[in-house]
Amino acid sequence: MTQTWTPLAVLDWTTKRFTDAGIGAARLEAQLLLAHALGCTRMQLYTGFDKPLAEPELASYRELIKRRLAGEPVAYLIGEHEFWGLPLVVDRNVLVPRADTETLIEVARGLVPGATRILDLCTGSGAIALALAKELPAAQVIATELSADAAKVARANVAKHGAKVDVREGDLWAPVAGERFDLIVSNPPYIATAVIDTLSAEVRREPRVALDGGTDGYSFYDRICRVAREYLTPGGALAVEHGFDQADGVRARFEAAGFSRVTLVNDLGRNPRVTSGFAPTP
Repeated sequence: MTQTWTPLAVLDWTTKRFTDAGIGAARLEAQLLLAHALGCTRMQLYTGFDKPLAEPELASYRELIKRRLAGEPVAYLIGEHEFWGLPLVVDRNVLVPRADTETLIEVARGLVPGATRILDLCTGSGAIALALAKELPAAQVIATELSADAAKVARANVAKHGAKVDVREGDLWAPVAGERFDLIVSNPPYIATAVIDTLSAEVRREPRVALDGGTDGYSFYDRICRVAREYLTPGGALAVEHGFDQADGVRARFEAAGFSRVTLVNDLGRNPRVTSGFAPTP
């Protein structure tokens, strides 16, 4: 007898396949991919859970399953990912925004509540810049990005949300030479070069330039901390995300650069994630 494939049946089957493959949030990912294949919302999957799927729909879904099992991130497959309540356009030119990075937003928004100028270095998809523009709407937010392809994605997200964010292409500080900011934030590349090839297939699908933090993983922290005070107003703040095992190294760089009130905040998984500090006042 021929199997009748309904949304509920294919979700059950896919969830098991994803679970057996060690994919976390298997049911959610199965739902996201099926909704994308059918051009509907996740809620609509269940309003018609017993309706047989047409062969073209099944073929589209099978292809998405195949690519996911090969290690392609769900966000790339559906072209979207949510961060800080904002649906963002994402593709293989940018990192997929992580929930851990929301810790940086939590910290940054409280450092200089009256900030009028904010800088986001290594913006990628623009996730951090857009979240801060949402939280601090009176501020002008500038975001810099080395990759022209990533900057294009960031600009698409700025346009999508009608945000007051100026995306500029260039290497780190180059696009903002001579300017000053009340708050500077960054989630820079921080994985040591030799470690990248040992990461999961899913992470290795993301742009290497957005992962590679140099020989020891601290290349960008060196470049950021060394000159950040030249770009901060007196009493301004710097906040960065880092790896769970890099807190001591990042703190040392903050302190060596003369930052005060250097503070470490853990993410929701209780891993060291965000370090911040303040530039001295006259």
